[in-house]
Amino acid sequence: MPLHSIGSGTISFGLVSIPIKLYAAASSGSISFHLLHAKCGSRIKQQQVCPTCNEVVDRASLVRGYEFAKDQYVRFTEEEVKSLEQEASKVIDISEFVPLPKVDPIYFERTYYLGPDKGGEKAYRLLADAMAKTERVALAKFVMRGKESLVLIRPSQDGLMLHTMYFADEIRNFGEIDKGASAKLKEGELELALRLIDELSNEEFKPEQYQDEYRLRVLDLVNLKVEGREVTAVGPQVQRAQVIDLMEALKESLAKRVPQEKKPAARARRAEAAPAKKAQASKK
Repeated sequence: MPLHSIGSGTISFGLVSIPIKLYAAASSGSISFHLLHAKCGSRIKQQQVCPTCNEVVDRASLVRGYEFAKDQYVRFTEEEVKSLEQEASKVIDISEFVPLPKVDPIYFERTYYLGPDKGGEKAYRLLADAMAKTERVALAKFVMRGKESLVLIRPSQDGLMLHTMYFADEIRNFGEIDKGASAKLKEGELELALRLIDELSNEEFKPEQYQDEYRLRVLDLVNLKVEGREVTAVGPQVQRAQVIDLMEALKESLAKRVPQEKKPAARARRAEAAPAKKAQASKK
């Protein structure tokens, strides 16, 4: 099924304007269920209920409120909310270019494909090639649905992608989390962990080898139910044993791995390390 544009805009690059189209880069495949009335099988409808007045409230009787303290709200009319929104603009004004590794992925929110609109093919190609050659990504502001968004544009697969991003004050402080700094590693544990990582390493990420097993099981069960066949519930899963000795767990994991000679990346790394080890041995 061909991709359909979900919007358009213009990338402002100095004095260069590049008309572009936006395309959704991904769509969630997660399974969702509807709530039905067990008695008749009808899908239920949700209602807005006021707990103070104990009555159902229709949309015409609702107003917006911002909670500034516990159970205390200030009200906003639709006109006030509209007045706060920025003027509709389709301009994506690039403010700076930075190396992609300097941008932590935690800031990424959603991804869109960018394609050239009519008349923008050459300028689009120029920007994409120049960014790929300099290994830089662009940071810009973009007004989406009346709200200003921070976005990142990066070259990828001979084209451009746009990521909406979180602002800095939306990212929670990781420093508040205990990271096990007080834990003491035993001698040899790090070396075994490095060997295990080496065994599990590949040179490329191949997303097609991963599937949503839960979704597949649900869909299989749906098909069985639709066909009217008897459904047998899956038994409880066997719980994995709790790891007590980290060293033994690492050794056991390595023992279960495929022989190292079958891993090209591992062979290459060991081949590079071999001369250094021989040189050290000859000095001794």
